[in-house]
Amino acid sequence: MSALVEIRRLRKSFGLKPVLRGVDLMLGPGERLALLGANGAGKTTLLRILACLTRPGGGTVTVAGLDSVRDAQQIRRLVGFVGHQAYLYEELTALENLTFFGRLYDVAQADARGRALLERLGLARRMHDRVATFSRGMIQRVAWARALLHAPRLLLLDEPDTGLDQEGQQLIDVLVQEHIEQGGGAIFTTHQLERALQLSERIVLLKGGKVALQDATEAISLADVQEQLRV
Repeated sequence: MSALVEIRRLRKSFGLKPVLRGVDLMLGPGERLALLGANGAGKTTLLRILACLTRPGGGTVTVAGLDSVRDAQQIRRLVGFVGHQAYLYEELTALENLTFFGRLYDVAQADARGRALLERLGLARRMHDRVATFSRGMIQRVAWARALLHAPRLLLLDEPDTGLDQEGQQLIDVLVQEHIEQGGGAIFTTHQLERALQLSERIVLLKGGKVALQDATEAISLADVQEQLRV
């Protein structure tokens, strides 16, 4: 089975500061990978490179066989990204935001697709309200709808539970599980170690821009992860 994501000897520096130092990583279709590490370990930078929001400094990165430098525009259409910023227009309603992004991605019947996602995310009664009036958790739900709107092959999720209550997390978990069952892949960061072990098939732990731990989740214990984070 071909890899959905393949990273070889990835390097990235900002000025004189190295952030990623020779990272190797693979993700197959139907897999969820938890990307762990302390603040500053390089997790967000790695996700931004995969999303083609930042160029690699060295090494190779491919998504669905496409090169992140040569084929960046094509990769962006295959990726759904949830990060620290919602990437929404506050003056537009939730549905208007999704319709706008749907047109950018050439989503057939974007309005209907947006309505369906907002309903599944518990926002049926608020879809015609401006995002500026939403709570942080509601904004995060709309950001998730935006990321899923174009049926991406790869979800890149940087602390995706931010602002979500328990109900919101449960709604998201169902949608991600459906995405995985349909052959999609997901890479997510979180500081909730128990949740990382519960939701992933594989664990990668970064330390100082390098891979310190990488294995199937079933082969890794919570104590293993905690020990690596302490060292």
